[in-house]
Amino acid sequence: MRIRPVGAHALLLDCTTPADTPEAAADIPEAVFVEAWRAELWRRRERGDLIAVEIVPAARTVLLDGLPDPTTTAEQLTRWAPAVTTATIRPNQADADTDGNTDADADADAHGKAHAKAHAKAEDHAKAEAHARADAHAHAHSATTGDGADGAADVDVPVIFDGPDLPAVAEHWGVDVPAVRHRLTITRFRVAFCGFAPGFPYLTGLPTELALPRLATPRPRVPAGSVALAGPYAGIYPGASPGGWLLVGRTDLVLFDVAADPPARLGPGTTVRMVAA
Repeated sequence: MRIRPVGAHALLLDCTTPADTPEAAADIPEAVFVEAWRAELWRRRERGDLIAVEIVPAARTVLLDGLPDPTTTAEQLTRWAPAVTTATIRPNQADADTDGNTDADADADAHGKAHAKAHAKAEDHAKAEAHARADAHAHAHSATTGDGADGAADVDVPVIFDGPDLPAVAEHWGVDVPAVRHRLTITRFRVAFCGFAPGFPYLTGLPTELALPRLATPRPRVPAGSVALAGPYAGIYPGASPGGWLLVGRTDLVLFDVAADPPARLGPGTTVRMVAA
């Protein structure tokens, strides 16, 4: 993890795998580290340990904006990093501060409880990733239990699986079209981040070996509600727009409403299940 200053009041956590990463962490997807940091930072902010206006995850980074003192925040992140890394690569290990540092502004009990929660969340995500990789062509229910990230319940997305690219996806995966539908409905997805368009969720949960190429020539217009796949992600177009993802279905669920609070129906950390409509 690297910490990079961005302007006067922001920091960027770069979760790309550095050359000196421990061997135990080398094969863990960067998205898992991003999710572990996102969850920990949201908890820290709710508890009052962190002051940040925005915490924005992306594919390999987490942006913290609106920091009153980025230098102090960077020092906090450095102290928290060993525990977050340990929780990600050894989720069953009892909570321990690996470098002996403690938070000056929190007592030991509160510190332990916060990291115990971080361990549980990282364990959920790591188990889901490992299970999917090991069982690419069979049932791939997540090994996680209970509610989704930060206590939110799963969101069921009703999908009509009639996308024009279903045969192409089946060919890439070496299965038939019904098997593609089955895979998508038994996978427990998680919103890693939003981007491309307001409310567009990038969903992780598929094994990396099922990553798909984008179309060589993007479509000039993809209908709103289109369910699509590209790279290691699934996604849902909140509005009509150009797009090069492979279309597998469609949903009537409204994903972005400026009058709603929050406007995005599927925000980072939300767990998602596709349900055949």
